Amino acid sequence: MIDQNIMYIIALVVLVLFLITVAKATFFTVQQRSVTVIQRFGKFVREAGPGIHTKVPFIDRIVGRVNMRVQQLDVEIETKTEDNVFVRMLVSVQYYALPDKVYDAFYKLENANRQITSYVFDVVRAQVPKIRLDDVFEKKDDIANIVMSELAQVMEGFGYGILKALVTDIDPDAKVKESMNEINAAQRMRVAATERGEADRILKVKSAEGEAQSKALQGRGIADQRQAIVAGLRDSVDEFRKSVPGTTAKDVMNLVLMTQYFDMLKEIGASSRTNAILIPHSPGNLTSLTEQMRNAMMESELTVNPAKTGKNDVPLSSPA
Repeated sequence: MIDQNIMYIIALVVLVLFLITVAKATFFTVQQRSVTVIQRFGKFVREAGPGIHTKVPFIDRIVGRVNMRVQQLDVEIETKTEDNVFVRMLVSVQYYALPDKVYDAFYKLENANRQITSYVFDVVRAQVPKIRLDDVFEKKDDIANIVMSELAQVMEGFGYGILKALVTDIDPDAKVKESMNEINAAQRMRVAATERGEADRILKVKSAEGEAQSKALQGRGIADQRQAIVAGLRDSVDEFRKSVPGTTAKDVMNLVLMTQYFDMLKEIGASSRTNAILIPHSPGNLTSLTEQMRNAMMESELTVNPAKTGKNDVPLSSPA
């Protein structure tokens, strides 16, 4: 009796395990954004989308799953440019399995990443050698568009779509980058030197213009001063001739110069600190000094007022 109960329990356990095994072989689930491929005796049967599904136990078999999300593959390529400079480029390809071509995506390609990498290498190494290094940076979007166009045409037949191709990095040799930076720095220094020279030129021109205006104003001031002296002497001579009848302009000028001469000697003698050096002379030489001063005043008068031709020299040379 005890042996029968033991046999009954063992049979029940085996049955339960068998049912569990059959249930696990019959029911399966598929995650969101993925597709499961089912085969029967090595032959494709169907595709199973997200959710819970059933299959014939021990006959149907899950052979793989296809990821329907957008995936990214980074391809690093080393190639040379038209001017024989080697650069390292990083191309990022974003791709996805086409929902209506899951069979092609699973069965036609053994390794989609390797296939995409080969095409990226082929396209980039065919395009970049035609472009100079300086233009590679400017035309990276054009290179990416060509890669995307080539890949889209080829990979669609294998059940994959290309969302975007991006050239995310362009890295020339370190020495090339250093020389490019030096060229750029030299250009900027040349521009700075040009601007600095232009600023110095403007400052010098403005300084020269200011000095010229200053000299012109200084000369006009001297001319005005001389004109005022001439006018004052003329008035003094006229007043003296009116007060002392019979005197001439020359007599008056001699008297004025003699007075100024002695005033000058007095001021020099009164100063204890003077650098003046008196050359041997006599008051009798004042006549020639008078003539020189008179001529200088007449010339300054004519310079300031050229229209007055000789009118100012009459009171100084002729008697009243």
